[in-house]
Amino acid sequence: MIKFKLFISGLYQEISQFLKSTDFSKGFVVAMAIAIPIALGVSLGIFEIGLAMALGALLSSPSDISGSFRHKKNGILLSALIAVLASLTGGYLAFDTWLLLPVLGITIFGISYLSVYGFRASLISFSGLFAIVLCFANISNVLEIYERAFFIGLGGLWYLLLAVIRQKINPKQQTEQFLSQSLELSGQYLENRAKLLDQKANREELQLSLLEIQGDLNEKHEMLRDILISSRKSSGNSNYERKRLLIFIQLVDVLELAMANPVNYKKMDLCFLKYQEQVEKIQQLIFAMANRLKLISAAILNQKSFSKNESLEASLNAVKKSLEFHKLETETQTQIDEGFLMLQNLFDYQEKQVQKIQKIERLLGDPDIGKLSFIKKAEAARFITTQEYDSKILLENFNFTSPIFKHSLRIALVVMIGYSIGVYFSLQNSYWILLTIIVIMRPNYGLTRSRSKQRTFGTLIGAAIAVGIVLITQNLVVYGILAIISLILAFAMVQKNFKTSATFITLSVVFIYALLKPNVLDVIQFRVVDTIIGAGLATLGNLLLWPFWEFFGIKSVISESIKANKEYLNEIARYYEKKGKVLTSYKLSRKQAFLATGNLNAAFQRMTQEPKSKQKNLDKVYELVVLNHTFLSSLASMGTYIQNHPTTKASAHFKTFVESINQNLERAIGLLDDQELEELSEDSKQLKAQKFFDQKHRDLTRISENFDASEKSNSKTADELQEVQLIIEQLKWLMDISNKLQKIIAETRFQ
Repeated sequence: MIKFKLFISGLYQEISQFLKSTDFSKGFVVAMAIAIPIALGVSLGIFEIGLAMALGALLSSPSDISGSFRHKKNGILLSALIAVLASLTGGYLAFDTWLLLPVLGITIFGISYLSVYGFRASLISFSGLFAIVLCFANISNVLEIYERAFFIGLGGLWYLLLAVIRQKINPKQQTEQFLSQSLELSGQYLENRAKLLDQKANREELQLSLLEIQGDLNEKHEMLRDILISSRKSSGNSNYERKRLLIFIQLVDVLELAMANPVNYKKMDLCFLKYQEQVEKIQQLIFAMANRLKLISAAILNQKSFSKNESLEASLNAVKKSLEFHKLETETQTQIDEGFLMLQNLFDYQEKQVQKIQKIERLLGDPDIGKLSFIKKAEAARFITTQEYDSKILLENFNFTSPIFKHSLRIALVVMIGYSIGVYFSLQNSYWILLTIIVIMRPNYGLTRSRSKQRTFGTLIGAAIAVGIVLITQNLVVYGILAIISLILAFAMVQKNFKTSATFITLSVVFIYALLKPNVLDVIQFRVVDTIIGAGLATLGNLLLWPFWEFFGIKSVISESIKANKEYLNEIARYYEKKGKVLTSYKLSRKQAFLATGNLNAAFQRMTQEPKSKQKNLDKVYELVVLNHTFLSSLASMGTYIQNHPTTKASAHFKTFVESINQNLERAIGLLDDQELEELSEDSKQLKAQKFFDQKHRDLTRISENFDASEKSNSKTADELQEVQLIIEQLKWLMDISNKLQKIIAETRFQ
């Protein structure tokens, strides 16, 4: 009974969150943008006009994705424009079938090729492809081609109006949703980090999970940058946006701190053998922080206040007391334990993490805005990833080395084949084959295959449900209501669950046809057949026509990740030397390193979805992915420590170590670029630097042993010893990883 209640409670929570989401509100707007013109057209006797406007709204909606409203608005307008042009082009393609085929192929290629300008451009391109395909549906026999194109454009403006109204009604919805999701994911990341402290944990599985969560976090962070920073550029600084930007900055710091420590788990296990009680208390503290972030996430999503969390403070104090008690015990010993220094460093990171979470809470508690400092607009704008729209990009990608060029050529040829099959077999509503092709086909084989399966299964499920409903009732009012509900859910689920979206799309299509034609069971049959043909063609097209296997492209992604980590290392070194305020260049390099590592993980995930025969050296690629992530974690550990602790002046030996690591990274990049590299002799400077740090560690340990209890607890020597222990540990670890990167890259054949 209790489990059933928990299930019902969880289900209610899921449904509640879905109804409050931007996905649902967009689905509702799209459905209304389609339904209202059709309803008015029927009631006023101008059905053809209402239908054309509904199509215009539908064709303009794909680019209405999360991001700044300025980008959305421009995307909707461009989608409407390309839909008009494509409708005019498609409308006048009244050639003989064999003459039509090459013209259709060239048109499809040209529209699809616009995707070289990025993700939003690919959605605008999809609107054009969709419009071309709908020209074969022969939906309107009353309006002239130019009249239909005009009303399609008008429908695009109608959709833009609804999008503006939606934005005005709830301008904060998008920001709150992504902030909430970022907090939830940050909590999950911390939770996994806490589990990694347990020696019995499945660390390989947890590391994989961390990579996936970090990829999702990077995506959410990029979206928040676009929303919060772009809105400041276009509409000035509202207190709400300024505070949300500060919360976002804290979340980025939370991620860096979460990545920071520990890194070398094998050494940690050995050093922490006699500190299990303290490690467990730190673990409980991290769990408490993770739960707190999740609680804040739920509060933002549900627009509720939250009370002060005593358990977080209690967990922090418990760890602090345990460490202080152990410190008093060890003051009588003649040797300072390296394990205790690692434990102290680990605790310091968690203490800083608690402060970040508390700052988020204070910002949400509506503080006096006048007391807050804010990032300058010009500085903030540097963090937005901008898309270039130079015509040179079209020329640079016009070759078989470009995935977009091959994809555009592939989709053009597959659409021509699909159209030929429809004509040859005289299939009813054969344009559904073309529609399935353009919806499913992606540059990547794995994603295309996945979407093919989901589209097919979703269509079969939707068809089965539709048959059941049609056999139960022939009430047109019921069909109309179900069509609208299905439309809303179809568009609401398209990003969240493609298979479910395909199910509701099938239901909506069937019920709309049921309102217009009596032979609804025939419609269901043709829908299923055409979808299966289209899905099969899309999958075969990606498999046989100039396939782009991830293994051949992952080399450049690994290279970009190493380059980003190298720049981040150099920024940390510069900051260690100069101290002072953290520069924007440091934060930018950190952002790029996080994104590059996330891109590498995403590329690896795509590789695992490809045929086994194409997953060449998968184990080695996985090792490189993990090493890059570990390298980044080590950098975060060192950079965070230097930022949050008083440190000594960076020595020449530190610079030598950094130079040696940089040299290894350069060689790794050179190997990826197929350069011939000479064998390096043993670096005497680097060995000398390592001996220097080891000796300094021994000297500081010996000095600390000669202090009495009162001196030792207050001495700067203890802090310096903690600094040396962490810095040398991270430098050795970074050196080791950079050597391994070279070795594995040299052993891996990327061809």
